[in-house]
Amino acid sequence: MSGRTWEPTKKGAKELNRFIRKGTTVYTVHKIAKNIAPYEDDALYSAHTFDRRSLITGEWMTGHLSASGLLTQEGTVYEHPPARREIGTPGPQVAGPTSQQALDRLRAGDRTKAGSRR
Repeated sequence: MSGRTWEPTKKGAKELNRFIRKGTTVYTVHKIAKNIAPYEDDALYSAHTFDRRSLITGEWMTGHLSASGLLTQEGTVYEHPPARREIGTPGPQVAGPTSQQALDRLRAGDRTKAGSRR
């Protein structure tokens, strides 16, 4: 992954604040719990666009987070999108039995695999 990265430190927050201009988009990576979502990717990324300044601190804001808040809450921030799937895109397609396969099993008399409700 090329481009700049900012770590969640005071120095990283200062450098990120100097880098940001209106409309700047940065990216963070989220690790996914495999025990909750076993078919999901190990990590996904999300994009954050800075579009306004805070009236109180003067820091650039993305949604409700300032640049330093984003570093604190999300961890390392990347300049370019990582080579992963974005968090808002559809997940991988996991194959499962089709309804025709279930009907074929029912006709063959194999009720346990067909999902009988008895």
